Parts: sequence; structure tokens; C-alpha cells
Amino acid sequence: MKLKRTLLLGALLATTACAYESFQGPTEVLYWDNTKAADGYTFFGVGGHSYLVDMQGRVVHTWNVGNNPHLLDDGSVLDATQSPGNSDFTGFVKQNWAGSNVWSYLETRPNYIAHHDFVQIFNPKLNTNTILYIARKATTYDQCIAAGCSTNAAYTNNYNRAEIDALVEVNLSGTIVWEWSFYDHLIQDFDASKSNYVGAGLTISNYPGRLNANIPGLPIQSDWLHCNGIDYNQALDQIAISSVRGEFYVIDHGGTFVSNNPSASIALAAGSAGNFLYRFGDPGRYNQGAIPAILTNWTESTTGHKQIGGNHHVSWIPAGFPRAGNLLIFNNAQNLFEHTQQSYAMEINPYLNASSNSVGNYVNPPDAGYYTWSPGNNTDKAPRLLSNQFVWFWHSKASHGMFNHIGGGVQRLVNGNTLICSDQEGHLIEVTNAGEAVWEYINPVSIDGIQKFKRDNWPMQNGLFRAYRYTASDPALAGRTLTPGATITGRTPNYATP
Repeated sequence: MKLKRTLLLGALLATTACAYESFQGPTEVLYWDNTKAADGYTFFGVGGHSYLVDMQGRVVHTWNVGNNPHLLDDGSVLDATQSPGNSDFTGFVKQNWAGSNVWSYLETRPNYIAHHDFVQIFNPKLNTNTILYIARKATTYDQCIAAGCSTNAAYTNNYNRAEIDALVEVNLSGTIVWEWSFYDHLIQDFDASKSNYVGAGLTISNYPGRLNANIPGLPIQSDWLHCNGIDYNQALDQIAISSVRGEFYVIDHGGTFVSNNPSASIALAAGSAGNFLYRFGDPGRYNQGAIPAILTNWTESTTGHKQIGGNHHVSWIPAGFPRAGNLLIFNNAQNLFEHTQQSYAMEINPYLNASSNSVGNYVNPPDAGYYTWSPGNNTDKAPRLLSNQFVWFWHSKASHGMFNHIGGGVQRLVNGNTLICSDQEGHLIEVTNAGEAVWEYINPVSIDGIQKFKRDNWPMQNGLFRAYRYTASDPALAGRTLTPGATITGRTPNYATP
């Protein structure tokens, strides 16, 4: 696949819907170009309820769950059991189309806290559905020292409350069938007596498939990696996981899973077969890239080779959709050292090499190289280095038309458009491949109840963690009665059109 810079620049410079500063305005559908938007139904959960709404914002169906709901192929909803607004959760509940609870699971192990994200998968080796989820796993002081963590007193105080993320797979009978932990894939250059030492003549840079146990300035601590997004690729039998620290990782599930032998699976996942197949976002973490830095004139900075920060919702583009197999990420762009911050929806082809050719296997991003992006246009943004593995990205032309410091999501739609969820303002935006915004929606469900009009308020007052668009022929909706009722607010739809 040959990356054409002209197409990328076209996407960045394309006309968007207005994005001017405003302190108040209506909620629900703001704009709809029905000639360019991907027709369908938008699904999201908020305030303990899940909603399926049509393109005008009229409610088609609801469920009485709504924290981070996932609509499944059979029309049921899988959700986390938690209080709204809390990213930690105790387990799962599944509710069918009719609204009856049909399955539940609790994570009761004392050293595990499930949090943020999960996905139901079809496990081909078990020939059945299972659930993958992220959990913080308590790690003792002695375990940190055994992993070669620094004994610097400034760091060791953190080890008494350390937590390192793990991925857990549970079957529908409630049995844990597989587990993978970052702890098992640490590398370090501090203590040569430990088994995970880099080795004579080697450095952290020789191990892109493992994580530095002593990340500069970020010692192992409570909620060390803060992973927040997980996705599964059925064809590859691989998992992608996003860390808010500015990276995402791809690991092998199929090659570390032994049918009907959880102990053997967990042991295999802990070994070299469980090392990262690919990682993206911050090569400075493994000493293969320049780190962000404050320049001599301390009013200026450089992003170095860091590509993403504060990121959420890594996901593969599914088969049958434009540019299937590429990876999408919501780049919140926190901690990115940009002079003017804003968020981005980004698409990565992890198989691209330095010649922008797809080689059919993962390419370490530093090997693919970089180009200089100069935003210009009075945005007060300095030129920065972007990976040659980016094949598309979108941001508002107004510098802070979309800046979202927490949460967020990106979904490729069947017509090639992309649905973007900007969490903190409850803002959904559908954009074309050329970068034109063709549908906008503001979540009306706030912590103060349902609001017809959104006024200036603190971030997350009407936050929306994730949203998805489905066509009427999608397995989850096919054959269902999809009769639109009133909007969530009860107001008659009133939106701008081209």
C-alpha cells in the first residue's frame, strides 16, 4: 500500500462543520447531511441506560444498563456492573433485547480490579464465546524488586501499592481460561542479577517486545499503565490494548492459548510467546526514539518521536470495511508537548515500511520512519514528526474545536466515514474520508438529568465514553422492529442541513 501524502493533506484541509467557541447550545442532533452520512442507528450508554437512536436522534430501543455497553450480534447488551462514571467495575451483566438479565459474572479475586474496557470474543480453540477484560493486578514490593525495579528511595515508596495491568479471559461458565500480564514481559538494565536483565552488551532498545520496568520518571506504582481500551482480531487471533501513557500494544492470543488447559495457557502467555508483536506511540519508552523535551527557550517544546498521548479505544477496522485491518486510535493528545493542544482520530497501517509499502507483517514504527507535518494556518502549532505508518487522521481546523482530555472512541463506518466520540463534552462527530463533518450529536444525558440545552459547565457533565453506529442489516439489528419514537429529550428534531 503506497501512502499518498496528497490524500492525507486533503483530509486535513477539507471543510468541516462550524467549530466556533460557544458556551451554550442545544443537545441531540446538531447537523445531518443525509447524502454523505452513513445511514444507521447510533448506540451508546450513559447514566445507567443504553440508547439506540436513529439519524435524527429519535429513540428506537433502550436497555436498563449503560456504563460502557457493548451491543452484541444477538441483540443483547454486555455491560460492566458499576456505578455510572466509575471506570472500575465488579463484573459483567448481559441483558437481552427484551431487557431481561441473562448472564452475569463477578471478579471476586482480592488482588484484581477490573476496569475500563472489555470485549466478548469467539474463541476458536474453545468454539464458544468468552469475555476478555482489563484488570489491575496488585503487585508486591518484593515482586517489584524481583523484576529489577530501581531501589532508588524516590521510587521504592511506590512499590507498596503497585498495580500492573493484566488481561483476563473468562468463559460463560465463569471459569478463567487465560490470563496475560505486563509484569511477565518486563525488561530492565538496572540489576544484572535478575533473570529479565538486558544482558551483556545489550540495552532496552534491543527489546521492543518488552516493557521497561524502570520507565524514566514513571516507576511502577498504583495504576501504573492505566490501560483503557481492548480489541480482538478474530482472523489473527490477536489482542490490541491501549495504555493512557501514550502507547498501544498488540499481543498474540491464539499462540498463547491451550485448549481446556488454563494453567498451560497462563504459563505460555507469560513466556516469550506473549511478548508484544507490535507497539506504537512512544519509541522513546524503549530507547528507539527522541523523547519530548522543553527547549532552551522554555516557552517552546518538541514532541520528539512521541506520536500519541492520553490515548483511548484502540481497535482494528473490521473485515468488509474500507482499509480493513488497519488500527484506529483516539489520540487525546494529552502529554504530547504540543504548543497548542487538540485531539485527533488516527489510523495506522502497522505493516508499512519506510517506503510506505505494506510488507504483510508488523513493522517496528521507528523502522518505518517519519515525516514532518507543518499544520500552519495560524494554529500556533510547531512542525512535528509523524510516523509514516499513519494513513489517515482527522482533527478540527479550529484548534480547540475538539480537545478531549479523557475517554473517547473512533469507529470506521461501512461507507468509509468515521464516527468519533469526544467524551468530555458528549460530542459525536461523523466525518468523511476527506475530513468533512456530516453528522453531529450532543449527548443530552447529564449528571443533572436530561438537558435540552447544554450550558457552560465542568468537563464530563454530559460525558460519553464510547458510541457505535450500526446499519439496519447488522446482525444485532437484523429482523428487529426499529420504529423510532421521541428523542431522549422529547423535543422534535431540529438540526441544520447542508
